[in-house]
Amino acid sequence: MAKHRRTAAPSRHSRLAAATATAAALTGGLLGLSATTAGAAEPPAATQPDEADFNGDGAPDLATSAPLANVGGQDKAGQVTVTYGGAERHHVTYSQNSPGVPGSAEQSDRFGGDTAYGDFDRDGYDDLVVGAGGEDVGSDVDGGTVQVLWGSKNGLSGGTTLKDPRPTKHDLFGGPVQAGDFDGDGKDDLAIGSGSGAATIDLFKGGITRTGATGGHYTVLPPIMSGPDDGPFNLHSGDVNGDGKDDLIVNGFSTGDGYNANLWLPGSANGVTTSGVQRLPGGHITDVGDTDSDGHEDIVIGLTWDDGIDGAHKGGTVHVVKGNDNGPYGSTQVITQDTEGVPGGGEQGDAFGAELDLGDINGDGHLDLAVSTPGEDLEGVTDAGSVTVVYGAADGSGLSTAGSVLLSQDTPGVPNSNEKNDYFGSDVHIDDLNDDGRGDIAIGAYGENAGNGAVYVLDSLANGTLSGSTGVYTSTVGISGTGTPRFGANFAD
Repeated sequence: MAKHRRTAAPSRHSRLAAATATAAALTGGLLGLSATTAGAAEPPAATQPDEADFNGDGAPDLATSAPLANVGGQDKAGQVTVTYGGAERHHVTYSQNSPGVPGSAEQSDRFGGDTAYGDFDRDGYDDLVVGAGGEDVGSDVDGGTVQVLWGSKNGLSGGTTLKDPRPTKHDLFGGPVQAGDFDGDGKDDLAIGSGSGAATIDLFKGGITRTGATGGHYTVLPPIMSGPDDGPFNLHSGDVNGDGKDDLIVNGFSTGDGYNANLWLPGSANGVTTSGVQRLPGGHITDVGDTDSDGHEDIVIGLTWDDGIDGAHKGGTVHVVKGNDNGPYGSTQVITQDTEGVPGGGEQGDAFGAELDLGDINGDGHLDLAVSTPGEDLEGVTDAGSVTVVYGAADGSGLSTAGSVLLSQDTPGVPNSNEKNDYFGSDVHIDDLNDDGRGDIAIGAYGENAGNGAVYVLDSLANGTLSGSTGVYTSTVGISGTGTPRFGANFAD
């Protein structure tokens, strides 16, 4: 099963939600739920989208990167912290100096620059893919490497390096990584991009083993992304045309018109293909999920630069491109901070949509959307950052901006307080970390404490509030405060 986590179908670990009819509303800075009237129909039993479970205990786990962490005196070597979910959460931090992890921590490796997960060896435990785009491979400076850390009943244990099949053709191998079942055979495949040198994407078929063997390898060159200096920025997966095979969404750069470009590449019986490729609205970040419960996954794109593609919006724009039998463009929903129901207003430099994640926060069986705005200025505090929650409509028809909620570090229930250059919302992720059927929101603030970074997990409670007791800091998880680790820069997808 693909691990893009954005479908509304039951995951491997189904989670029954509390049977409460919900309607999101802003109440005293927290999320409030309206009471269910007598005799009202109960909402559907909700299941969270598929989530990472590295130790197989049924509770989702969260992998958070600190790609610039100093490890053993090596600046920017990079580390990844896994928060193991459940009633008693605990954190374990991994680097290339950890037992069983191949290689060693070296300056500017950027271990954890991008991460993904899937059960690649089909043993029932999810595995974590970690890109280290700055790794020197032999004499190849910044050649980059990709490692799989293997899941087990005790969590991640041991690792395997996936050999770069084309080491002389690019640099920064592992810049973006993404899992998906692109050929529909029930096995997790892995797509790997390179940060520079070529836009060609390497795809490894399912059946990856601890010896480094794979079920096969092929490459795809997305049309119009053929520049010598720019590889894809991000990769995502999901079944947009509803054919039972994951498609690959590629975020990159078009050398033809000098403009950012997103492309939809369909999956097929033979894997990802350029046949039928479609170009999407521009933007740097994408996510994929069935927001309107029609059996086709939708593509969510954040266009963060000012004035949007239509010249009308300052501060950033989110495009929800609906899927249909032919792929994307069933219709497109546009959301900005000036959209009715969305708190605040669009301002230059906000970067609304810098990061996006879908999940069922209120447990009503419909996907909700968390939108980060890390450049948000709040009450005179520059770049404090915020996150906006847009809920799925109760009838399952799609995302509704009515009752959207703005979260900041000054919101009751959110730990700490707004500070300059925190960049609250550097990444955002929805995971049911306590396994109660409601998606909890993890929010990165990689500027916290002068660039050390932090993560704030807000539990989605039965009474409709979002609340976290404390932040997770570098000192919490054993990451050195030397330099600027940027903990919270990236959550595994």
